[in-house]
Amino acid sequence: MNRKYWLFILFFLAGIYACQKEVTETAPAPFAGFQKPANFPEPAYHFNTNTVTKDGFELGRKLFYETMLSVNNTISCGSCHIQTSAFTHHGHTVSHGVFDRLGTRNSPPIMNLAWNTSFMWDGGIADLDLQSVAPITNHLEMDETMPNVLNKLRNSALYPALFQKAYGSAEITTTAFLKSLSQFMAMCVSSNSKYDSVMRNEGNKAFTADELAGRELVKQKCGNCHREPLFTDNSFRNNGLAISMVNDEGRYLVTQNNADKYRFKVPSLRNLAYTAPFMHDGRLLTLDAVLDHYTMQVQSTPNLDPLLQQNGTLGIPLTAGERTKIIAFLNTLNDRSFLFDKRFSE
Repeated sequence: MNRKYWLFILFFLAGIYACQKEVTETAPAPFAGFQKPANFPEPAYHFNTNTVTKDGFELGRKLFYETMLSVNNTISCGSCHIQTSAFTHHGHTVSHGVFDRLGTRNSPPIMNLAWNTSFMWDGGIADLDLQSVAPITNHLEMDETMPNVLNKLRNSALYPALFQKAYGSAEITTTAFLKSLSQFMAMCVSSNSKYDSVMRNEGNKAFTADELAGRELVKQKCGNCHREPLFTDNSFRNNGLAISMVNDEGRYLVTQNNADKYRFKVPSLRNLAYTAPFMHDGRLLTLDAVLDHYTMQVQSTPNLDPLLQQNGTLGIPLTAGERTKIIAFLNTLNDRSFLFDKRFSE
């Protein structure tokens, strides 16, 4: 064999090796299930009764984007919880349901729910496994019934095989249906913001002077309700919003306790760049408007949160400079990778 022939063989083999190496290096990582971020506390969700599996999670993702969950087969969970908006209905004050019916509350983000101990703005749902029933059966949202939804899935060409793959049985039960949705939602963890990188000492990230000052201001003036690292304490509070025409009485509708009137769940401060408008009814369109509320517009009501009425002063006094620093820090809580994580995409 001549020299040219051997060179051809060598280049051919090198090409095969390079292709194999590229495939190996770009192959998706094996499914890891639920992973607690190092800077997060232990989750509240009962994973011991619903372990996240690859097939269960993928079934849950399919169901999350399935329009058969609505009465006219047009609305899915993903219609009001859009991934690129941190799973909120960005730009809409309240959610839109079937036949374009308008709800009364803003769609909250589906994010870090494994650490939640209650769900909905009023805490009316106590377990993630039950949360999905509320929008499916609500007249203003999906307006379906659970038996109808399950029958539609049973009669589909696709779902019996997916349930078989996930649970070892083609039988489509309420329990398996709800647990699959929980597996998907529990996996929607947002933990890769600049703040998280700094807290975990990753990549030599550091806060700027304004961000660091803003963090101290948030701790001092907002931290009793918005506690790190989740930036919520999952409590229910009356934050002094003027009563709207809808007169949504918040947690009182669940407890019938007068002390709970106009109390709503404290939302997380994470991903605020993507989740406007703000408050339970989406009345505030920008972060500046939110800060305006807390500095100048808090209303005195019988059960206004004590933290918003100290030393005879309503609200939270803030200077213009303090507001600038607070917003600088809040922007470190935005996690763009969460918005484009293909694991959660339709």
